[in-house]
Amino acid sequence: MARTSTARPPRPRLRLFLVLLITAIVFGGVFAAKAIMGRGMNDFFDNMPQPAVAITAFEAEQASWETPLEAVGTLVAVNGTDVTTEAGGVVRRLSFEAGQPVKAGTVLVELNTDNELAVLRASEAAAKLAAVQRDRWQELGRDQLVSQAEVEERATQAATSLAEVEAQRALIAQKTIRAPFDGVLGIRKVNLGQYVSPGSAIVSLQSLDPIYLDFSLPEQQLPLVREGATVQAGVDALPGERFEGTITAIEPSVDPATRNFQVQATLANPDGKLRPGAFARVGLSVGGPQEVVVIPQTAVTFNPYGNAVYVVSERPADPDAPAAEGDADDGPTLVVRQRFIQTGATRGDLIAVTDGLKPGERVATSGLLKLRNDATVTINNRVQPAADAAPRPENR
Repeated sequence: MARTSTARPPRPRLRLFLVLLITAIVFGGVFAAKAIMGRGMNDFFDNMPQPAVAITAFEAEQASWETPLEAVGTLVAVNGTDVTTEAGGVVRRLSFEAGQPVKAGTVLVELNTDNELAVLRASEAAAKLAAVQRDRWQELGRDQLVSQAEVEERATQAATSLAEVEAQRALIAQKTIRAPFDGVLGIRKVNLGQYVSPGSAIVSLQSLDPIYLDFSLPEQQLPLVREGATVQAGVDALPGERFEGTITAIEPSVDPATRNFQVQATLANPDGKLRPGAFARVGLSVGGPQEVVVIPQTAVTFNPYGNAVYVVSERPADPDAPAAEGDADDGPTLVVRQRFIQTGATRGDLIAVTDGLKPGERVATSGLLKLRNDATVTINNRVQPAADAAPRPENR
């Protein structure tokens, strides 16, 4: 009897499972291989020796500095004003030239006084008559021919007439404008024949020698400033020139809006080089010399959260560690570590460090952007900074 073969029924779930299993094995192997390769690459770069960074370095020094105070100020005339007139009138005579130095009392302008002179003559005549009547009534009063009240009335009329004469003379004097103090005249602001109202400016008059220098300082420096201290000032109009003066006044109060106090110094100005209203840079030394630790300003990274430097130190070479590019075959390796410091005054290229650094410690002065903690460095010092107050680098 012949055997009959029966076909197996299709099993789609098994096929789908096998396909998914094979796919998972293939992709899993791919991802596993990629992860192993990536991990190996990261380990390679993490452990790869970094080339040494070329920097310049400076050894912190102990220096004796005077505590400098710097400010900006304004030159002010000891006496300075716009010459005006108390009485109005027409300009009859101009007796000065623009820019002319004058002495106190020098006649500058004369106004028309014809009407005032006529009134003065009439007042003088009335005053003379009143004086004669006063004297006559006094004689009659001594003889008891008139009452004492009439005598006093005539005396009062005479005094009133004399006062009117003096008032008229004062009005005439007001129409002759004179220099109130010694100084230098500016540009005239009136013309011949022009009517000038009371209070109108005629010409500026400024006293130039000596001259005041007004400037302000923070309230923290109030205990350091004393009257009689020497100040030095410079102006942009005269580069390179320094003018010396002394502090003559200190404002007793502090401005609550700015927390600054005003200081006034007096400077000799015989040549008239300094002019009122000019901007001036002020410097003064207070407190005497002080011992400070100084480093170049280029070594400091100024940040809102604190100033920092990279301190260079020696790390003994590890014989088992791979040599970094640029390292010597033997001897210590130079590395840097960031350290926060507190800074003070500056002078030229240098800055004072008040805390965080000791004399003799080396700090990196260039290449700071390439540095990080424990970075290996090499030092190449060719140019060194100076403490000159006015450095002048040569053109290259």
